[in-house]
Amino acid sequence: MIPAMDTQVFGFLNIDKALGATSHDIVAQIRRELKLRKVGHAGTLDPLATGVLVICLGRATRLSEYVMHSTKRYLAHVHFGTVTATDDGEGEIIAERATGALTRADVEAMLPAFTGTIMQKPPVYSAIKQNGRKLYELARAGTAVDVPPRPVQIDSIVFQDWQPPVAVLEITCSAGTYIRSLARDLGEAVGVGAHLAGLRRVMSGNFLIEDAVTLDEVLADPNWTRRLVPPQRALANWRRIDLDPSFATTVAHGGTIPAEAGDDRELALTYAPGGDLLAVVRREEDAWVPQKVFWRD
Repeated sequence: MIPAMDTQVFGFLNIDKALGATSHDIVAQIRRELKLRKVGHAGTLDPLATGVLVICLGRATRLSEYVMHSTKRYLAHVHFGTVTATDDGEGEIIAERATGALTRADVEAMLPAFTGTIMQKPPVYSAIKQNGRKLYELARAGTAVDVPPRPVQIDSIVFQDWQPPVAVLEITCSAGTYIRSLARDLGEAVGVGAHLAGLRRVMSGNFLIEDAVTLDEVLADPNWTRRLVPPQRALANWRRIDLDPSFATTVAHGGTIPAEAGDDRELALTYAPGGDLLAVVRREEDAWVPQKVFWRD
C-alpha cells in the first residue's frame, strides 16, 4: 500500500530579485510572511545583481541541488578601464586606465577565448571556502588569498550593446561560473582592465525572467500558491517514469525497480498512479534506485 501524500507546499517560486536585496533576505522574508518552515534557494545572486532567483518551498528544498546546477543566462554590463578590489561596482577602485582607443571590435575579438570549457579563477571576494573560512572573510581580514582556477563551461557570449566604455554581453554558462571573474579577465585580455558594473540573470534552467514575479507581488497575493512552479515543470527535461501500483509501492518504501535497456540517463523522476511525483531515482546498472522519496507514512 502506498503511503498518504504529504499535503504541505511543494514547489518553486520564480522571483525577480530586486537590486540590493540578498538571497538570504528574500528567503527569510518568505519564510516569515508566508509562515513556512522549509524555504531555500537554488543558487544565490549577489546584492548588486537582479533577475531570476529560484526559491524552493517545502519538500522542493530537497530538489534544490538539481535545479541549482542547471544552465544559467545573464545580461552583464562590463565597464572597461576601471578595476576594483571586488571585481564589481561595490569594491574600492584599485586601477584606472584610458579606454579612448578601445573599440567594440577589440572586445569582440577576445570573446572566443572565453567560450567553451575554460579555467577561471573565482573572485577573492566570494563565498567559496578555503580552510573552513569564506574567501571574503579572509580578504576583509587582510589575509592574502591564492584562489586556484577551476573549470567552467561558457556556452556562448553574445555582444548586445556598446556604449563606451561599457559593453552589454549576454552570457550562457554553467552553474558555478563567476561573471565578475569573466569581466575582470576580459578587461585584462584587452589591456585596460574591467569590472562588472551590472548583472541580470534572465534564465536559470527552466526558469525564465519573463515568467518571474517580484517578491512584493507574491507577498501581496492572498492566493500566492497559484504562482508555484511544480517540480515536474522545474525539471521538465528529466526522464519521466510512470509507475504501476506495484512498482510505486516498492519505490515509496525505498526499494529498487528494473531499468530498461537503452536509456543511459543517470537520474529520472518517477510518478505514482494518478500523476503525483513519487521519487528521484538514480540508475545503477540495470536498476533504478530511489534517492529522494516524497511520500511519508
